[in-house]
Amino acid sequence: MAIENLNTFLYDYFTAHHCHIQNNHDGVLEVKLTEEIDKALMNRPFYWHYIKNMGREGETTTLTLITNPDKRDGKGDWIHFGSPRLQQILKNLVDHERYTRLFQSDQSTKKTALYPWLVVNIKISYQGKQNKDEIVSLGLHLINGLMYKDMMDLLQNITLKPAIDDYCYTIAPIIKMESGFHRIENVLDDYINNQSHQWADESLQTLEDETGLIKHFYTSSADDEANNEHMQREIDDMKERYTPKVNYKVINGGIFYLTEDFHS
Repeated sequence: MAIENLNTFLYDYFTAHHCHIQNNHDGVLEVKLTEEIDKALMNRPFYWHYIKNMGREGETTTLTLITNPDKRDGKGDWIHFGSPRLQQILKNLVDHERYTRLFQSDQSTKKTALYPWLVVNIKISYQGKQNKDEIVSLGLHLINGLMYKDMMDLLQNITLKPAIDDYCYTIAPIIKMESGFHRIENVLDDYINNQSHQWADESLQTLEDETGLIKHFYTSSADDEANNEHMQREIDDMKERYTPKVNYKVINGGIFYLTEDFHS
């Protein structure tokens, strides 16, 4: 599921930026970048500066992104939570595209209502003895409060546009934005609380063991003020390193106006 979600996230990112998907099969995504995304991700400022000065059309990069662990030794970038390429993509989203408003394209000639959804993509970071990141995509219906956890998966095959179609009209939200975010936070809290916390228990046990070793080392040494300061500093460092924490960070999001049966 994690592989599928990560692959879907990458697919959605590149298609939303009008990059050409050349291949997407079994956790291997091959994509031809646009000039805009090439400049954002490939770190080739001198190339683009030269091309523009020459008045020529530049050749953009074709990326191969691998999310299937069985194919990680293949030719391409091995993408996982924490990989440099994924972090680069997430940073670009955070820096430039944190919020959007999109409308579902509907080719009908009948009057069609579009309902507001608050869609938020969030990175959950688990910090302790071992660190792990997870991306979740939540969608909240701002009329009736319905919520989906894998919202980007549901939106994958829907055409979204920055401008509303002629025969469509929007329904005003009933749930306020601030209230919507609080609901999403509550769902995230429940999601975390219902997971196994063995990783946190292991972190606390390691913290206890390491703290004991530090105290044993320093108590067997000369007892002076400088020694105690060093001991406390090392204990504080261990607490910072091993105390289990879970943090949320919004990658991006927005209001999506969708038809009543968009996911059917």
